[in-house]
Amino acid sequence: MHEFGPVDLLARLLSGLALVLGTYNPYAMSYFHWITEHSGNVSAKILVGVLLLILHVVAILSSMRSLGLIGIGLLTATFASGAWVLIENGLLHVEDPRVFTFTLLVILACVYASGLSWSHLRNRLSGQVDSTDVTFNSPV
Repeated sequence: MHEFGPVDLLARLLSGLALVLGTYNPYAMSYFHWITEHSGNVSAKILVGVLLLILHVVAILSSMRSLGLIGIGLLTATFASGAWVLIENGLLHVEDPRVFTFTLLVILACVYASGLSWSHLRNRLSGQVDSTDVTFNSPV
């Protein structure tokens, strides 16, 4: 059985960033900007929109199931506080509305990645075994 590691967490973070920033970003290179153009293939825009919706629903439901509403709130507050520390130390400049929006979207992607990874992280931290690990690794 593959053990969850830093590469897996990074893959989930990059996937979350691709999903969130591919749906909308303030730099006009996203699905939102593509569909607001009044040209192009409407059926392709609808197909991509449905696929993005499915991926967002999977990320949201996975996060809700693994973290719960309170966990998502606490995690969002943690990431937002981290951004605040970066702002106060002059490492992040959010005077530009695009940078501020981008920061919020990165926080959302981090919440998605955490929600998709939380059960693996919890198992590693606590030493508990997931029922699928027991079932598939059973000597019987």
